[in-house]
Amino acid sequence: MKKFYCLLLLSILVFSCKPVKKVQTLNNAISKKDTVQTVIIKEAPKVDTLALINDMLDKVNKRKIDFTTFNAKIKVDYQGQETSQGATAYVKMKKDSIILIQVVGPLGIVGLQAKITIDSVIVVNKIDKYVQRRSISYINEVTQIPFDFYTLQDLLIGNPIFVTTNVVSYKPSNDHLLVLMIGTFFKNLLTLDNTDYKLLHSKMDDVDIQRNRTCDITYSNYEAKGNLQFATYRSVSVAEKYKLDINLDFKQYSFNEPLNYTFNIPKNYKAR
Repeated sequence: MKKFYCLLLLSILVFSCKPVKKVQTLNNAISKKDTVQTVIIKEAPKVDTLALINDMLDKVNKRKIDFTTFNAKIKVDYQGQETSQGATAYVKMKKDSIILIQVVGPLGIVGLQAKITIDSVIVVNKIDKYVQRRSISYINEVTQIPFDFYTLQDLLIGNPIFVTTNVVSYKPSNDHLLVLMIGTFFKNLLTLDNTDYKLLHSKMDDVDIQRNRTCDITYSNYEAKGNLQFATYRSVSVAEKYKLDINLDFKQYSFNEPLNYTFNIPKNYKAR
């Protein structure tokens, strides 16, 4: 059984001393040897951990990418239990509405198309000429992670996923900030850049100790896109009964441009 580790946050109270100069009466009634040196000890303000955490969460939320449409060309490397392959994926997305994915293999052959909405998934296999219609829970079955439409949307955009306000550990260093939070499904350890709060890594372990489900996501190769910071490389690794590794290398991407959302299913394709 996988052991779960938590970071501990220590609050340290700092005290400082300030000596007071010797005081003599105007009539010199008190001699120099009788002068009393008084020391006043002042307590430094306590570190307001809750305020620090709220400020951190606010900065993380402000870094989230907001958009209306998104378009991308992604080099995808996939390694599962029995297969390992590479392909190019073209993604079109309208926020909170629809995700269209077209996967192109060697020689420019379109192998798969998918249409994902808030409650459904349609997959068209162009090689074997069949179509699958599933509920959104199909993504859970494939990844073994409780993805819904909004989680998948954030993952593609590069926003943090499975983030909660239940922060149990907060540890700054010179370069990074480690934040451990516990949500419904996962203990999520975020690694943030300590200067601008860019998300660098997310390590998720199942809160259910009877399961061995984990998800690791690394965000890197950030580029400035207007006022946005976009991670052009993502490494995703999920595991429970078996391991699935996916690397996403964004070769082209754009935000908030008009997109065509056509999705056609050939009439001669069989349903599965």
